[in-house]
Amino acid sequence: MSLDLFAPIAAAYTAGTGKDISTFRYEDAPLSSPVIVISGVILYLVAVHGGAYLMRDRKPFKLNGLFRIHNLLLTIISGALLLVFIPEIIPLLANGPHYALCSAKAWNSRLEFLYYINYLIKWYELLDTAFLVLKKKNLEFLHYFHHSMTMALCFSQLHGRTTVSWVPITLNLGVHVAMYYYYYRAAGGHQMWWKKYLTTLQITQFIIDLACVYYCVAKRITFHYLPHLSTGDCEGGGWFAGYFGAAILTSYLLLFIHFYFKTYKRPAAAVNKKKQ
Repeated sequence: MSLDLFAPIAAAYTAGTGKDISTFRYEDAPLSSPVIVISGVILYLVAVHGGAYLMRDRKPFKLNGLFRIHNLLLTIISGALLLVFIPEIIPLLANGPHYALCSAKAWNSRLEFLYYINYLIKWYELLDTAFLVLKKKNLEFLHYFHHSMTMALCFSQLHGRTTVSWVPITLNLGVHVAMYYYYYRAAGGHQMWWKKYLTTLQITQFIIDLACVYYCVAKRITFHYLPHLSTGDCEGGGWFAGYFGAAILTSYLLLFIHFYFKTYKRPAAAVNKKKQ
């Protein structure tokens, strides 16, 4: 008898709402409006730059204890949610890759609820930036663009009901287990040697994401506009969600590759040049 890791979540949902989780629809839950998401992104960006401006003549806050708790909490949450996701995805894969990535039947209320929880976590992760602002750490475009757009991206895929959502979400959760654990240890004063490999892992994540997302978008385009090249449709998701997801993930890949070369390759090349 297999262990149903989703069962405690379903039981808690029923206890809290008096409804069966099979009736869950994200549209009825908090923060489920596009207006709220757009407003949240705008307010976040204003707070980021406004906070940095207000902190310019102030001493940085230490906050190491709170920062460690924050990162440890996100490590645990990311790992726990990933463990719940895995048994929900296996039945999809049993029907084949195309079904798991493209079939509208591969979207169900259990996965929708997990996608919604992941979306809520993206709101909480915006606190990463608050810590950086208050500690007067360097705020790169990559950081606040990635945080704000990931929250918007998760909502767009939830709203568009894209079947492929499980791919970037589960990969992201796995990366976040390593990433937030890294920050938890680093904030405690530990010298972590594997930051470079963490960035490599993030880049690899986006390459896999894009291979799956491009497949879905290409299947849909050829089915509707190039039928002579088509071998079937990818009906699991809306047009906007597909294009938006492909665009944002592509921008992430390019930005992280640029970050990798700027952070690791250029300094190493400069050191080697001095040694010559």
